[in-house]
Amino acid sequence: MLTLGPLSIPAPAVMGILNVTPDSFSDGGRFVTPEVALRQAVTMAEEGAAIIDVGGESTRPGADSVSVQRELDRVIPIIERIRRSTDAVISIDTSKARVMREAVAAGASLINDVGALQGEGALEAAADLQVPVCLMHMRGEPRTMQENPEYNDVVAEVAAFLEQRIQACVDAGLGEELTIVDPGFGFGKTHRHNVELLANLRQLRVRDRPMLVGVSRKSTLGELTQRDVEDRLPASVAAAVVAILNGADIVRVHDVQATVDAVNVTRAVIEAGE
Repeated sequence: MLTLGPLSIPAPAVMGILNVTPDSFSDGGRFVTPEVALRQAVTMAEEGAAIIDVGGESTRPGADSVSVQRELDRVIPIIERIRRSTDAVISIDTSKARVMREAVAAGASLINDVGALQGEGALEAAADLQVPVCLMHMRGEPRTMQENPEYNDVVAEVAAFLEQRIQACVDAGLGEELTIVDPGFGFGKTHRHNVELLANLRQLRVRDRPMLVGVSRKSTLGELTQRDVEDRLPASVAAAVVAILNGADIVRVHDVQATVDAVNVTRAVIEAGE
């Protein structure tokens, strides 16, 4: 069981991705209306997703930013509907302080921030809300992050960043027990960097905090398999299994049912070997 303050989630857990955006890299435009998005959320919960991650702004490479109000208009109606329809934990995928506050008021109980609470007012909002927060590493910002990212030691540098952000949370009054870390696969990393991080996940468990890994359908899997984004299910499931075997607690995915089946097999093997 994964315990994050008052929140308890069976681990390893599957987080289902619900992008209510027109331009996300894999499923942009598929779930932009509340009715369609709700059906997808309920389906993912029925398939075994412990967490539904709702995002209203694309963070794909080169993505444009959206206004606070537009993001609120996209995410708040669906969060309210999901809360009334399922028992799944709702996560808000945002870097904006106001969106964090209003999403939690609407029913979200976890903040998933690709900016690791570095945006204006984000750290203060999280400290006020006192809900679990996922802190992700990203080099640069979505519009520029893939412009020749370089590291001397990608594992050590990502770990140092995550350590610094956990300490920033503690200093701001957000308990360490409410933090989750995410290495940020594909966010300011080359394909080689991503594979190196996946191979060395245990070194990234900063302060032994729970770890979230999101590699579903990403371009590194396309590079390794030479498959288009819609044909990356086997690679995505394989990457999720590798992540769990290497210490991940949560895997963030598009294809919930197949990943849940793989996670259940992986969990049974891990438990049998303990």
